[in-house]
Amino acid sequence: MQESSPARPADPADQEGGKAEASGVGPVSAATERLVRTAEQLDATAMREPSRCTGWTRAHVLSHVARNADGLRNLLTWAATGVDTPMYASPQARHDDIYAGAGRPAAEQVTDVEDSAARFAQAATDVPEANWSNIVELRGGLHIPAWEIFIRRLNEVEIHHVDLDAGYTPAHWPAEWVSRALADIVDGLADRKEFPKLVLQAEDTDRELLVRPQVSGAAITVAGPEPALMAWLIGRSAGDGLAVEPHGTALPALPKWA
Repeated sequence: MQESSPARPADPADQEGGKAEASGVGPVSAATERLVRTAEQLDATAMREPSRCTGWTRAHVLSHVARNADGLRNLLTWAATGVDTPMYASPQARHDDIYAGAGRPAAEQVTDVEDSAARFAQAATDVPEANWSNIVELRGGLHIPAWEIFIRRLNEVEIHHVDLDAGYTPAHWPAEWVSRALADIVDGLADRKEFPKLVLQAEDTDRELLVRPQVSGAAITVAGPEPALMAWLIGRSAGDGLAVEPHGTALPALPKWA
């Protein structure tokens, strides 16, 4: 399972220095609190039921969310100290930690999400203001400025909250986050040759987004609310609530999100 991270960062002018911490920790903490409230309603049986992530139970999703917090905390340490501190010791260690954590009692799952989130937030306070532009390396080799860590974490929490399949849906996503994340996703698809050429018409915001506009030929127009459009693009929906033009055209099948 991949970390759920759209590709394009927000405007550095709004994120660098102390602004990064102030604007980043708050939304992440609020999203985590919503996730925890959902997780607290899951008993042992519910934890073992399948999530929206193929092959993972809800417990696997929560274990992953906690380990992602610790992995991104390592990147905050990297930014603070200048010492290379990878997200995970190795791909196998990441896998093993997620699967080991998935077998714990429900209450321990919730506590782990809370405690790892607290460690992440504390690490953010240790980053000197001048260091937010320092470059760190994500799992997979992508290099980002430290202020983008908050964006990556918020994406993880919001998307995997839906993956729990426990009542929190794309319709619950905060509108401000969806607006930014959807634009990031569309930008990130520019070089994904397996994706079709699309025009996305957001009926709730009157915004139009073009997916791979550089490709020749006619585009398929898909219309609907921004949360529904985003959920479809990243494989969290089969296209519920979306309409396709020309009329009678089938909603195109999309490749697996990565």
